[in-house]
Amino acid sequence: MEILSGMGTTKSVLSTVGSTVAAVMVARSIINDFLPREVHDYLYSAVRSFFNHRFSSDMTIIVDEFDGLETNQIFDAAQVYLGTLTKSTGATTSAAAAGHRIRVSKPESEDTIRVNVDRNEEVVDRFNGVVFRWVLHCHQVEAKSFYNNRDVNSTLRSEVRSFYLTFPKKAKTVAMETYLPHILREAHALKQGEKTLKLHTVDFNNMRVYPCRDVWSSVSLNHPATFQTLAMDPDLKRVIMEDLERFVTRKEYYRRVGKAWKRGYLLYGPPGTGKSSLIAAMANYLKFDVYDLELSGLRTDSDLRRLLLCTGNRSILVVEDIDCSVELNDRGSADAAAAAAAVARLRRGFYDESRQVTLSGVLNCIDGLWSSCGDERIIIFTTNHKDKLDPALIRPGRMDMHIHMSYCTPCAFRILANNYLGIEHHQLFGDIERLIDDVQVTPAEVAEQLMKHEEDPDPALGALLDFLTLKRIQDEEAKKAKKDKEDEEAKSKESDENGVGVGGESITELGEIGEEI
Repeated sequence: MEILSGMGTTKSVLSTVGSTVAAVMVARSIINDFLPREVHDYLYSAVRSFFNHRFSSDMTIIVDEFDGLETNQIFDAAQVYLGTLTKSTGATTSAAAAGHRIRVSKPESEDTIRVNVDRNEEVVDRFNGVVFRWVLHCHQVEAKSFYNNRDVNSTLRSEVRSFYLTFPKKAKTVAMETYLPHILREAHALKQGEKTLKLHTVDFNNMRVYPCRDVWSSVSLNHPATFQTLAMDPDLKRVIMEDLERFVTRKEYYRRVGKAWKRGYLLYGPPGTGKSSLIAAMANYLKFDVYDLELSGLRTDSDLRRLLLCTGNRSILVVEDIDCSVELNDRGSADAAAAAAAVARLRRGFYDESRQVTLSGVLNCIDGLWSSCGDERIIIFTTNHKDKLDPALIRPGRMDMHIHMSYCTPCAFRILANNYLGIEHHQLFGDIERLIDDVQVTPAEVAEQLMKHEEDPDPALGALLDFLTLKRIQDEEAKKAKKDKEDEEAKSKESDENGVGVGGESITELGEIGEEI
């Protein structure tokens, strides 16, 4: 009887197990065949999370790429750090069923090969006796249907990326207080040691569709300009370099006095005086990326704020020819009627197709609350006509240092001769320098003449001497023609005044004669 009872119990258990397995298989089939993939992934994720939480001794930290509107520094640091692990032979890399995969690339301007972790690959790192496992998770979403109330940028994305960091639960303190800070320090050192400067420009096609990282597109900045090769007065170069060094070392000072850690430079002067070369020299000197912002392509102040938020720290934001970008001239000369009409259109709810970034929006971004969203940033405006800019735009606190890029001087000429011809002395230097003092010639014009005979200084300097001599003759003729025109206009004006006076006297005389008659 006992044997029969045991067999019955076994049958009941097997029957129950069989029914459960069958039910699971049916449920799995229904999930795979009828439920959307998003629901399918959510259910499996919930089941895995339940069993991992209940029975696993591991803990997982999720590092998202974005935190609201800002990029997550831990995510960026992990990318750099894990790239070095997968590149080195000492690292242990294991993959899922897909096999071992890494991503490699090499820009044409760089000598080193970049290595990055591929999606769904596991990279194992051992730190202080603790095993840390990293996996890059990426999933595609429909931009119109995906929404995350923790991240206002999520509606713009087509891909969401996160690192999953798994480690023993007992090592939580080590992970939070030692391991993650270690990764941040290592990534910072790697970026500075192997950093390739980038020149970023706005991709207007991605302004409203893709994630923040895609708003700016970039190429390697290979401009060779340095302060040593700049055709500028040595004292002015020294002042600029000292100002830059003082800025990058004063983080705590800016925080103590309650100012955003930024600095503004206004470069003004005629075309061809080296404004762009100075910007490149500053970027090379500080190892800062450059963001080239074209204000005329922006539709609203909100677009400007979004672009500012998407720029990285330790960077230079450049707005070239700001007097030509948008209407940022003196507000006192604005047309009141046009302004009133624009306000009326907005009040009626009409959409103004010609609207652009406003002066108020620019001021708020360079010196308002939005200017504090980032550290160690430099803002540079360039212009050929400083007098056309609104005084509010270039006051101290916005444009802290005004640098006049002047015409070529004898000192700048000697620097150019050394750069292009490799000489420091020549018998023609004296004649050339005297002519440079007499005429207005830009460093770009001088460099163009020197480049024509780079292998032989004699014909190069001879051509420059002839060019300067001709330019002085042309300048003298232009001055003489201008003076003759002014004298002619003055004589014409005087003649007109005398003619009116004579006519007046004649009329008066005729009137008197008439009265006598």
